[in-house]
Amino acid sequence: MEIAKNTVVTLDYTVTDPDGKMIDDGQHPLVYLHGGYDGIFTVIEEALHGKKTGDTLKVKLLPEDAFGEYDAELVLMEDASLFPDNIEVGMSFERVGEDGEEDTIYHVTEIADGKVVVDGNHPLAGTALIFDITVKSVRAASAEEVGHGHVHGEGGHHH
Repeated sequence: MEIAKNTVVTLDYTVTDPDGKMIDDGQHPLVYLHGGYDGIFTVIEEALHGKKTGDTLKVKLLPEDAFGEYDAELVLMEDASLFPDNIEVGMSFERVGEDGEEDTIYHVTEIADGKVVVDGNHPLAGTALIFDITVKSVRAASAEEVGHGHVHGEGGHHH
C-alpha cells in the first residue's frame, strides 16, 4: 500500500545534525496519520507521499522547516527574585505573551549574580535536521482516526 491521505504510517528513523551528531536515535517508531494532520513535519510528509513499506529516504530540514531560526529576542535576563528559591539551570516554565494568548516555554540557561537567563527558543532552533527514514508499515486509517485527526492504538493516541 502506498502512503496517501488518510493512511497510518509507521517509520523507523534517526535524526542527526549536519555534523552527524545524533539528535534522536529513533528508539521508538514514529506513527502518524498522513494527509495534512500536522503529525509530522510538512517537508517530510511531502517526501513520504507515494512511498511504500520498505522504502528508505533521507530528508534534510532547514531550520525554518523544523523548529525555526534562533531568535535572540527570546533570550531574557530576569531578576532572580522573580523565580522560586529552588530555581536551577535546565528548569523550564511557560510564560504567557503580552497579548495573553500565546504561551512560550522558557528554559533556564544560566544563574549568576542575582540574575536568571532564560531562553524561549526551542533547543533545536537554528539547527538543520537530517532524517534517515525507513517506512516500516502503511495501513488505511479507520474512520475514527480520520475523524479525530490522529492515530489510535499502538504507537498512537489512547482515549
